[in-house]
Amino acid sequence: MIRNRLRELRAERGLTQQDVASRIGVSRQTLNAIEGGKYSPSLEVAFLIAAMLQVALDRVFWFEAE
Repeated sequence: MIRNRLRELRAERGLTQQDVASRIGVSRQTLNAIEGGKYSPSLEVAFLIAAMLQVALDRVFWFEAE
């Protein structure tokens, strides 16, 4: 399962879900699903999120065996 720290990193920067979603070209609902672990982002979206937050990909997402 793909886990993430998206909510935490986003909050540290004072960004809303809509701020992040608009900047990377996805809907707020998609970002909400990613944050909640209900949807795994494509590799491209994962890289866009990390780049937008200016952190390494593995600071945002990691794999955890179920």
